[in-house]
Amino acid sequence: MSMITIAAAGVAAVLTAVQLRSGKGEYGVYVVLAAGIFIFFYGASKLAAILKAIEEIRAFIQIGQPYLEALLKMIGITYVAEFAAGMCRDAGYGSLGSQIEIFGKLSILALSMPILLALFGTLEQFLQ
Repeated sequence: MSMITIAAAGVAAVLTAVQLRSGKGEYGVYVVLAAGIFIFFYGASKLAAILKAIEEIRAFIQIGQPYLEALLKMIGITYVAEFAAGMCRDAGYGSLGSQIEIFGKLSILALSMPILLALFGTLEQFLQ
């Protein structure tokens, strides 16, 4: 039922924004931003189920805690960066949205470097 709620909120926000476009267009942007924030926090509430599933996966395959934390941080960075970039594009600031996406990608790359170095260390030990 939650997908129906989110779809209804999104459609209602867009229809309201379209109606407001003829008079005060900036109010339409505010309505869409408010709906986006609602959807963001509604989606963030689903994190408990995701965290539980990741803990179960970790129990099966013995992933180290630092790797699991890095994976969760990467997921969070991706979610927040996409949300913020989409909001910027909807407000008419596409270049700012692109910069946010680039920063998100660089943040994920920086976060993954220790994992990549550990992988190379493991490969080096394996090949010797």
